[in-house]
Order: sequence, then C-alpha cells, then structure tokens
Amino acid sequence: MNRGVHSHGLRTLLRGASRLGDGVAWYALMLALPMAYGMSAWPVVARMMAAGLIGLALYKWLKSKTSRPRPYQVYADIVAGCPSLDRFSFPSGHTLHAVCFTLIACHAYPELWPLLGPFSALIAVSRPVLGVHYPSDVLAGAGLGALIALVAIGT
Repeated sequence: MNRGVHSHGLRTLLRGASRLGDGVAWYALMLALPMAYGMSAWPVVARMMAAGLIGLALYKWLKSKTSRPRPYQVYADIVAGCPSLDRFSFPSGHTLHAVCFTLIACHAYPELWPLLGPFSALIAVSRPVLGVHYPSDVLAGAGLGALIALVAIGT
C-alpha cells in the first residue's frame, strides 16, 4: 500500500485528507451542524463530542498498552508520507474518529453520507498508504469507532 506514497498527486491528496482528519474537519462539522440544522443539531454535536472524548481516551490507552511501532519504524522499505501525531501505531485514531463522527452525524442527517462516507474512507486509506499505520490498525480503529458511535446514538 505504501507504494502510493511515491505518487506526488496521491501523496498530496492523502496528506490533505489525513491533515483534515487530525480534527480540523470534525471540529468544523460540529460548528457547521447547528448553523445548517438549527437547535436540533446540538444533541448530535454533544454526542459527537462525548464520543470523541471516549475515543481519544480509548485509543491512547490501547496505544500505551500495545506499544506497536509504526510501519516506517520497523521496515526500511516503508516511507513515512506525513508526520505522526504520536509514537505508536495501534489503533488508528484518525480512522476511529472518522468512522465514529461520520456514523453519528449521518445517523441524524443521512443526506451527509455522500460527503462524509467517502471522506472517512479516504482518511482510512491514507493511513497505511502514508506508512504510518498497518491495515490492521485501520480496521481496529474503524471497528472501535463504529462501536462507540453505536453506543452514542443508542442503537
């Protein structure tokens, strides 16, 4: 997957998605929802914020317990296509939050799927292509994000 990092266009696209997935896009979405949907969006934003904090605590705890090095730290062939936000790899916090926030927002506002679904998938794909996560980190992050979202929306 990391071979894609050698394509300037793909690397630029995935770096951008990854950078937005650092939190910028999700904070902007939480600010935009009440502007677009009015007062009824505040409970959705509150769920997103609570789920985000739970996700942050969970993935930081898991990273400290597993201490899995990042792929570019282990394999000389793998190139880091972007800086890492922290030291360890498992699970992918970017993917956890992308899936979690997308599911919560789209549960309330299904019309957001065409925008948020592909964006979240792009964030997930970016992590192993950029050499900062293994595919299993991304799958674990997606699974944890989905679980947190399901609890947050009460299903």
